[in-house]
Amino acid sequence: MSGRHNNKLPNNLPQLQNLIKRDPPSYIEEFLQQYRHYQSNVHIFKLQPDKPNKELADLVMFLAQVGHCYKQHLSNFPQELSELLMNHHTVLESDLRMTFCKALILMRNKDLINPSGLLELFFELLRCHDKLLRKTLYTHIVADIKNINAKHKNNKVNTTLQNFMYTMLRDSNPIAAKISLDVMGELYKRNIWNDAKTVNVITTACFSKVTKILVGGMKFFLGKDVDEKDSDDSDSEAEGPSARDLMVRYSTGKKTTKNKKKMERAMKVLKKNKKKKKPEVFNFSAIHLIHDPQDFSEKMLKQLEDSKERFEVKIMMMELISRLVGIHELFLFNYYPFIQRFIQPHQREVTKILLCAAQSSHNLVPPEVIEPLIMTIANNFVTDRNSGEVMTVGINAIKEVTARCPLAITGDLLQDLAQYKTHKDKNVMMSARGLIQLFRNLNPQMLHKRDRGRPTEASSETKVKDYGELEAKDYIPGAEVLEVEEQQKEGDKDDGWESASISDGDEDGEWVDVHHSSDEDAGEVAEKLQAMPLEERKAKAAAVSASRLLTQDDFKKIRLVQMAKEVNAAPGKGMKRKNVDIDEEEDNRGEILTLRNIEKLHKKPKADKETRLATALAGRTDRKEFVRKRTKLNPHASTSNKEKKKTKNFMMMRHSQNVRSKGKRSFREKQIALRDALLKRKRQHK
Repeated sequence: MSGRHNNKLPNNLPQLQNLIKRDPPSYIEEFLQQYRHYQSNVHIFKLQPDKPNKELADLVMFLAQVGHCYKQHLSNFPQELSELLMNHHTVLESDLRMTFCKALILMRNKDLINPSGLLELFFELLRCHDKLLRKTLYTHIVADIKNINAKHKNNKVNTTLQNFMYTMLRDSNPIAAKISLDVMGELYKRNIWNDAKTVNVITTACFSKVTKILVGGMKFFLGKDVDEKDSDDSDSEAEGPSARDLMVRYSTGKKTTKNKKKMERAMKVLKKNKKKKKPEVFNFSAIHLIHDPQDFSEKMLKQLEDSKERFEVKIMMMELISRLVGIHELFLFNYYPFIQRFIQPHQREVTKILLCAAQSSHNLVPPEVIEPLIMTIANNFVTDRNSGEVMTVGINAIKEVTARCPLAITGDLLQDLAQYKTHKDKNVMMSARGLIQLFRNLNPQMLHKRDRGRPTEASSETKVKDYGELEAKDYIPGAEVLEVEEQQKEGDKDDGWESASISDGDEDGEWVDVHHSSDEDAGEVAEKLQAMPLEERKAKAAAVSASRLLTQDDFKKIRLVQMAKEVNAAPGKGMKRKNVDIDEEEDNRGEILTLRNIEKLHKKPKADKETRLATALAGRTDRKEFVRKRTKLNPHASTSNKEKKKTKNFMMMRHSQNVRSKGKRSFREKQIALRDALLKRKRQHK
């Protein structure tokens, strides 16, 4: 009987909800009773929509929970609830409004509502001044669109929502427009809406008059994707020669100092080439999907020139324009004089401005446009009146600009900057040497003869390109090694040389002398290639490239030969000059520059006194106190004369007998002190 008394279905909605889910037909009368109760509460609610209504909230959640059990009876329920929210969301009590939204989300998760209409309603609700509601709606919108496109792209729904978001970005309510922008950015990062249409809709946010939307749009293009995982070592070994291949190649034969240095240089070249072969991870691939980057960059520059925003926002505009110009190789000649005004050592965020100058440089910009920019950096930064860090930043900036536009620097300026290779500041010295090493590869003729270094086979084959010149090769450089190697193998077979191994039938088990022809053959092939004229090598490479399909092993051999060219001296050149050891990051330039390229210091700057003191104190956290603290029995007691002397100035106490050091006492004073001490000890023992 107690169970019957506890079963109060008309009033116990959670219990009725549980029973309905188990057996819907048996409890249809109870459900209809609650549904009529809900309709009567709705009529009351419409009379006073700004009043809280706990009973209506419970009934709405109850109907949302059991909506899938009675689809025919509740076919109009989602539409009614949406209309209530649309008409009264501005005056609704916050808890009741949140309940209505959660009920709609629950029914959407059960696939009882069309996603397009519901998402448009939720975007309208983003105008409400309710932070918790906006956060809940944002999470649902992102998750729902993700679920819609989970199995395949739902282009119909996506197109409808993207068109609606395009209007939302222009909404008069800045909060709703900002959240719409955040939704699109999040969906792009999750590879759900990663098409060009989404990107070009977000470009409109970069011209908003609302600062938050403007910054949000620029951060979308300036942000970073998650770096891809590095490929396995096995993959990198399969693509090209490994360190073991080079060690075997250069370690065979005599262990001379010359071979050892040669192997070290080859290992550096290998490491540099492996970094070049890694696929570039663009800071944001969205910048490549802009339909008209030239027009976009021109509008951004016009906005930057007329902008009255904070300086940090202007810096972001500069960074975005620089990336657009550098990546798409645009012509925006007015941009360089604009940033030239800010290139001063005392300018705030000057390293970022120098980074923008380097990022916006490329080969297609006329050298006369970039040359004033380089001269400004040299005159304002690379002078002896500035500190070493300022000079280093200036040389690094010039190096990054000229790496992208080598013709923009004059020979006189380059030779002047090269003289800092013996500067007393190590940072300045290493930056100048990095600039020298850069032009050893780009155009050695611009340097003094003493700075050109030892010419290698690769540098002798390098041709200085004029403005706008492109070098298109119709053959694979280095492919001639395959033909020379085949000829060498045929000659070895004719001579009767073959590789051997330990004889299995040797009963004595002694070692058999074996002729390893591979190492000697490699040396002979290298000598033949070095002796071959350049035109003949090109002809053989073109013939091999056109006559056969190359395998991975063939490409591996070609890469070994190409790396050897960067190590071996050019034909007819000696080993008089040494190459300067430069950082491994010098040649590792990707599509996007970082502040590390401008602010790079080879020597850590000396810390000031406060920094050194803080470091010293931080290391003493676990150490005990050195001086024993004497506590008084009465903390309010006065100090003795002996304690007072410790706090007095030394000049006041220097003539006192107690202050005089024992080392300065005369022999007579020591005699008297010893006598008094002995007499005192004698009296104490009596």
